[in-house]
Amino acid sequence: MTVAVVASPIPSAPVALASGAAYGHYAGTLYVALGSELGALAAFLIARGLGRGPVERLLGEKADYGLLGSQNALTLTVFASRLLPFVSFDAMSYAAGLSRLHFWRFALATMAGILPTSFVLAHFGSAAMDGTFGSAEWIALGLGLMTGLPLLLVALRRGATSRKDDRAKDTTEAGRS
Repeated sequence: MTVAVVASPIPSAPVALASGAAYGHYAGTLYVALGSELGALAAFLIARGLGRGPVERLLGEKADYGLLGSQNALTLTVFASRLLPFVSFDAMSYAAGLSRLHFWRFALATMAGILPTSFVLAHFGSAAMDGTFGSAEWIALGLGLMTGLPLLLVALRRGATSRKDDRAKDTTEAGRS
Protein backbone atom coordinates (compact mmCIF):
# COMPACT_ATOMS: atom_id res chain seq x y z
CA MET A 1 0.00 0.00 0.00
CA THR A 2 2.87 2.36 0.80
CA VAL A 3 4.45 1.79 -2.62
CA ALA A 4 1.06 2.26 -4.31
CA VAL A 5 0.77 5.72 -2.77
CA VAL A 6 4.33 6.88 -3.48
CA ALA A 7 4.39 5.44 -7.03
CA SER A 8 1.26 7.07 -8.47
CA PRO A 9 0.58 4.73 -11.41
CA ILE A 10 -0.03 1.79 -9.08
CA PRO A 11 -3.74 1.74 -8.10
CA SER A 12 -4.29 1.42 -4.36
CA ALA A 13 -7.95 0.32 -4.29
CA PRO A 14 -7.20 -3.24 -5.46
CA VAL A 15 -4.48 -3.49 -2.82
CA ALA A 16 -6.99 -2.40 -0.16
CA LEU A 17 -9.56 -4.91 -1.38
CA ALA A 18 -6.94 -7.67 -1.33
CA SER A 19 -5.98 -6.68 2.20
CA GLY A 20 -9.57 -7.12 3.35
CA ALA A 21 -9.80 -10.44 1.53
CA ALA A 22 -6.56 -11.69 3.10
CA TYR A 23 -6.82 -10.32 6.64
CA GLY A 24 -10.51 -9.59 7.24
CA HIS A 25 -12.37 -6.40 8.11
CA TYR A 26 -10.39 -5.07 11.05
CA ALA A 27 -6.84 -6.26 10.40
CA GLY A 28 -7.27 -5.39 6.72
CA THR A 29 -8.40 -1.89 7.70
CA LEU A 30 -5.38 -1.51 9.99
CA TYR A 31 -2.94 -2.62 7.27
CA VAL A 32 -4.55 -0.41 4.63
CA ALA A 33 -4.62 2.63 6.93
CA LEU A 34 -1.02 2.19 8.09
CA GLY A 35 0.26 1.56 4.56
CA SER A 36 -1.64 4.54 3.21
CA GLU A 37 -0.41 6.76 6.03
CA LEU A 38 3.22 5.71 5.52
CA GLY A 39 2.92 6.26 1.77
CA ALA A 40 1.32 9.67 2.24
CA LEU A 41 4.01 10.71 4.73
CA ALA A 42 6.75 9.53 2.36
CA ALA A 43 5.21 11.48 -0.56
CA PHE A 44 4.82 14.56 1.66
CA LEU A 45 8.46 14.39 2.77
CA ILE A 46 9.73 13.81 -0.78
CA ALA A 47 7.85 16.90 -2.00
CA ARG A 48 8.92 18.92 1.03
CA GLY A 49 12.56 17.95 0.59
CA LEU A 50 12.81 18.31 -3.16
CA GLY A 51 10.10 20.81 -4.05
CA ARG A 52 9.41 23.31 -1.29
CA GLY A 53 12.68 25.19 -1.79
CA PRO A 54 12.14 25.73 -5.52
CA VAL A 55 8.52 26.81 -4.88
CA GLU A 56 9.73 29.43 -2.38
CA ARG A 57 12.48 30.63 -4.75
CA LEU A 58 10.01 30.86 -7.64
CA LEU A 59 7.16 32.58 -5.79
CA GLY A 60 9.07 34.34 -2.99
CA GLU A 61 6.81 35.71 -0.26
CA LYS A 62 3.74 34.93 -2.37
CA ALA A 63 4.26 31.18 -1.80
CA ASP A 64 2.08 31.32 1.30
CA TYR A 65 -0.55 33.94 0.35
CA GLY A 66 -4.27 33.45 0.43
CA LEU A 67 -6.77 31.31 2.31
CA LEU A 68 -4.88 28.11 1.69
CA GLY A 69 -1.86 29.62 3.43
CA SER A 70 -3.82 29.13 6.66
CA GLN A 71 -2.85 25.99 8.62
CA ASN A 72 -6.49 25.28 9.46
CA ALA A 73 -7.61 25.63 5.84
CA LEU A 74 -4.78 23.42 4.61
CA THR A 75 -5.51 20.78 7.26
CA LEU A 76 -9.21 20.77 6.40
CA THR A 77 -8.41 20.53 2.69
CA VAL A 78 -6.23 17.45 3.25
CA PHE A 79 -8.87 15.86 5.50
CA ALA A 80 -11.69 16.50 3.02
CA SER A 81 -9.63 15.23 0.10
CA ARG A 82 -9.05 11.94 1.91
CA LEU A 83 -12.81 11.42 2.16
CA LEU A 84 -13.43 12.08 -1.55
CA PRO A 85 -12.62 9.10 -3.76
CA PHE A 86 -12.22 11.16 -6.94
CA VAL A 87 -9.41 13.35 -5.52
CA SER A 88 -5.98 11.86 -6.19
CA PHE A 89 -4.57 10.64 -2.87
CA ASP A 90 -1.03 10.67 -4.23
CA ALA A 91 -1.21 14.11 -5.83
CA MET A 92 -2.69 15.61 -2.65
CA SER A 93 0.17 14.18 -0.59
CA TYR A 94 2.78 15.67 -2.90
CA ALA A 95 0.93 19.00 -3.13
CA ALA A 96 0.67 19.25 0.65
CA GLY A 97 4.43 18.75 0.85
CA LEU A 98 4.89 21.80 -1.37
CA SER A 99 2.67 23.90 0.89
CA ARG A 100 3.57 25.28 4.28
CA LEU A 101 1.32 22.76 6.08
CA HIS A 102 2.93 21.41 9.24
CA PHE A 103 3.94 17.76 9.07
CA TRP A 104 1.96 16.76 12.18
CA ARG A 105 -1.21 18.40 10.84
CA PHE A 106 -0.82 16.56 7.54
CA ALA A 107 -0.30 13.24 9.33
CA LEU A 108 -3.35 13.73 11.57
CA ALA A 109 -5.66 14.91 8.76
CA THR A 110 -4.57 12.04 6.55
CA MET A 111 -5.14 9.36 9.19
CA ALA A 112 -8.53 10.76 10.17
CA GLY A 113 -9.61 10.96 6.54
CA ILE A 114 -8.42 7.53 5.40
CA LEU A 115 -9.92 5.42 8.17
CA PRO A 116 -13.48 5.36 6.77
CA THR A 117 -12.34 4.54 3.23
CA SER A 118 -9.88 1.93 4.49
CA PHE A 119 -12.64 0.19 6.40
CA VAL A 120 -15.06 0.23 3.48
CA LEU A 121 -12.50 -1.19 1.03
CA ALA A 122 -11.29 -3.84 3.48
CA HIS A 123 -14.90 -4.75 4.24
CA PHE A 124 -15.72 -5.16 0.53
CA GLY A 125 -12.65 -7.33 0.06
CA SER A 126 -13.50 -9.46 3.08
CA ALA A 127 -17.18 -9.79 2.14
CA ALA A 128 -16.30 -10.77 -1.42
CA MET A 129 -13.90 -13.42 -0.16
CA ASP A 130 -16.41 -14.80 2.35
CA GLY A 131 -19.18 -14.85 -0.22
CA THR A 132 -21.31 -12.62 2.02
CA PHE A 133 -21.55 -9.71 -0.39
CA GLY A 134 -25.12 -8.84 0.55
CA SER A 135 -27.63 -6.15 -0.24
CA ALA A 136 -25.93 -3.51 1.94
CA GLU A 137 -22.70 -3.91 -0.02
CA TRP A 138 -24.51 -3.74 -3.35
CA ILE A 139 -26.32 -0.58 -2.23
CA ALA A 140 -23.05 1.05 -1.16
CA LEU A 141 -21.37 0.03 -4.41
CA GLY A 142 -24.32 1.37 -6.40
CA LEU A 143 -24.23 4.69 -4.54
CA GLY A 144 -20.51 4.93 -5.20
CA LEU A 145 -21.05 4.31 -8.90
CA MET A 146 -23.90 6.84 -8.99
CA THR A 147 -21.52 9.40 -7.50
CA GLY A 148 -18.43 8.46 -9.47
CA LEU A 149 -19.78 7.92 -12.97
CA PRO A 150 -21.22 11.43 -13.45
CA LEU A 151 -17.95 12.91 -12.21
CA LEU A 152 -16.02 10.72 -14.63
CA LEU A 153 -18.28 11.76 -17.51
CA VAL A 154 -17.84 15.46 -16.67
CA ALA A 155 -14.06 15.02 -16.54
CA LEU A 156 -14.04 13.18 -19.87
CA ARG A 157 -16.27 15.80 -21.48
CA ARG A 158 -14.04 18.63 -20.23
CA GLY A 159 -10.99 16.81 -21.58
CA ALA A 160 -12.63 16.36 -24.99
CA THR A 161 -13.77 20.00 -25.08
CA SER A 162 -10.30 21.16 -24.09
CA ARG A 163 -8.66 19.06 -26.82
CA LYS A 164 -11.22 20.34 -29.35
CA ASP A 165 -10.52 23.95 -28.34
CA ASP A 166 -6.77 23.35 -28.61
CA ARG A 167 -7.15 21.90 -32.13
CA ALA A 168 -9.30 24.86 -33.20
CA LYS A 169 -6.72 27.27 -31.79
CA ASP A 170 -3.88 25.44 -33.57
CA THR A 171 -5.84 25.53 -36.87
CA THR A 172 -6.51 29.26 -36.47
CA GLU A 173 -2.86 30.02 -35.70
CA ALA A 174 -1.69 27.85 -38.61
CA GLY A 175 -3.98 29.79 -40.97
CA ARG A 176 -2.41 33.07 -39.86
CA SER A 177 1.12 31.87 -40.58
